[in-house]
Amino acid sequence: MLYWALVFFVLALVAGLFGFGGIAAASAGIAQILFFVFLIVFVISVVAHLVTGRRPPLV
Repeated sequence: MLYWALVFFVLALVAGLFGFGGIAAASAGIAQILFFVFLIVFVISVVAHLVTGRRPPLV
């Protein structure tokens, strides 16, 4: 998920560089949403690890 946030961020930078403001704004918005979803999932994962004391399965 963090990978896709970075991809949309780079897409926003490139679109803004070439003057596509609408695409840049949309890509930046998607990147921001994905980053915050990643942070929420990460915090939940850390809290779950601290509460249970078990490591998550490596998949």
